[in-house]
Amino acid sequence: MKRLILLAALALLNAVAAFVSSGQNTLRPTTKSAPNPQRQLIDSRLQATKSSGGANVNSLLSANRATIDAMGKEFPDVPEITRLRFALAFSSQAEAKRALRESVAFRKGVGRSLVESAAKAYEEATSNTNGGWDNEAVRVAAPHAASINRFITPKNILTLSADNGDLIYVIRASLINDRMLMNRVTVKQMGEFFLYVKEIHNIVADARSMKSGRLCEVIFANDISGIRVPPDPRFSKALTESSKQYEKLYPSLAGPTMILNLPFVLQAFIGLIKPLFPPTVQDRLKFKSAPVLARLKELTPLSSSNDRSRKAFLTEIKTLL
Repeated sequence: MKRLILLAALALLNAVAAFVSSGQNTLRPTTKSAPNPQRQLIDSRLQATKSSGGANVNSLLSANRATIDAMGKEFPDVPEITRLRFALAFSSQAEAKRALRESVAFRKGVGRSLVESAAKAYEEATSNTNGGWDNEAVRVAAPHAASINRFITPKNILTLSADNGDLIYVIRASLINDRMLMNRVTVKQMGEFFLYVKEIHNIVADARSMKSGRLCEVIFANDISGIRVPPDPRFSKALTESSKQYEKLYPSLAGPTMILNLPFVLQAFIGLIKPLFPPTVQDRLKFKSAPVLARLKELTPLSSSNDRSRKAFLTEIKTLL
């Protein structure tokens, strides 16, 4: 009986881990052993330092000027704020330059179409004279939107803005019909969609950082309410493959990763989740209860700036960080 409970718990933990921002590995019941570093999904060159999110941009630029300028000589077209994020994420100038070189190659190569689509969508979304945000412009420009947007909606995934400029990426995994979704797209196509979302987040966070002088980041709020079974393996693979590139392409962008409303039966197994991730991710993981979020049947009310639920949720997130 205990083994059946453990297996059920591990199955649900895999569903939880699939939606954590920086990758997922499969949990299996094993004897105690040291974590295998080969299973870690994040670039080993990344340093496990405290997030610089919220810090003064000018102060960070001054403190990292040598590395930023060195990267600028090789990549003069790369914005200074981008070079700053790479400088913050890597422990040496050589490693930061190597990582940026790989990122530039991606953006000029296989990722070029995705990057250009995101840039155009951002321009359209912010072209309103009233200074608002047209999210539909971003949705329709997403890769494979015709197939994906009927399943990924504000009911289950949306991005909010915190008062300080940070982005809050909210996911209600249980409301995504991932099996039907993955019957319509390939793992590669789904991965491209997730990378597009990350590119949009990066553009917005960088623009806000330069405007406010405060380094903005993305806070991940993974709501586990309602999860009963592991996600479709194809969907998990798409999440994993896009997440493996997240910190390599967008270093120093991810802020705290919150796993919210974990079922009581799983709370005893929290210790099994953290070892799946390297220190750069473990340091950001938070397991919290979010009653305001749990009471919502879907996430749609959070998308309305006038809805009381949105205001209550943003206040709730602020207290949880």
